[in-house]
Amino acid sequence: MSGFRTLTSTSVVLRETNIDTDQIIPARFLSTTERAGLGKHAFNDWRWQADGAPNPAFAFNQPHNAGRSILLAGRNFGCGSSREHAPWALADLGLRAIVSSEIADIFRGNALKNGLLPIVLDEADVQTLMQRPDDALTVDVAARELRTPDGRVYTFPLDGFSQTCLLEGVDQLGYLLGRTPDIERYESEHAR
Repeated sequence: MSGFRTLTSTSVVLRETNIDTDQIIPARFLSTTERAGLGKHAFNDWRWQADGAPNPAFAFNQPHNAGRSILLAGRNFGCGSSREHAPWALADLGLRAIVSSEIADIFRGNALKNGLLPIVLDEADVQTLMQRPDDALTVDVAARELRTPDGRVYTFPLDGFSQTCLLEGVDQLGYLLGRTPDIERYESEHAR
């Protein structure tokens, strides 16, 4: 996982509400513990037609959305069962941030642990952003801000620990391992 300080990208819009983790990554693709390659199955049942051809109406199959790293999603994104494969699939698809007015708590936690930034904004603000998906949005993790080209600034909640992990590009274990000298020093000073 690489450090995440800032990101500037245009957006992919999924207006649907209540996008659950089974729609993000269907259960039949959960048999792996490998993160790489899951992006091809993200939104599988919406992206592909019965004959295996891409669904041209689906946002991620439209050529103008290629390479976009921010998803603007409808309310209640990531609801449903807990599955770490969901943020793995979205990250492998190329996303770095999800913006919605409501992001399910378990999905939010799994996303943060895997370097994917869930940004919660007011519903009216998300709808405004959805009207202009071709605007290059800038996400600033250190400032906890999402900025638009016309100067609007939206602040978003992000706890300090998750912010540090994103900035340093580490998960919880990586954070602890990075503090090994401090832990060893403490243990030697407090040995029985």
